[in-house]
Amino acid sequence: MHLKMSDPATYWLNVMNILLGVMVLLCCAAVAYGVVQELAARRKKATAAAVLDHEVADLVSAYGSHAFNVPGLGLTMADGGEEHKKKEER
Repeated sequence: MHLKMSDPATYWLNVMNILLGVMVLLCCAAVAYGVVQELAARRKKATAAAVLDHEVADLVSAYGSHAFNVPGLGLTMADGGEEHKKKEER
């Protein structure tokens, strides 16, 4: 393909096409960089959550089903921590 560079309109059209091509490449590189950063952040977050899950599982297994046994608290926090009435002995 032979380009005539003597025509000023053709010259500026070619310059603008080259500049637009460079801008498109820069924008594609910026998007790719953002995607890589997002994937790295998600992987880091998932790794941290997995470590935390293991720590919580170890804590629960160490204490059994009642992690904090407080005798006067009651069965659940939903009851306000009041003691349940004892069943009448027959």
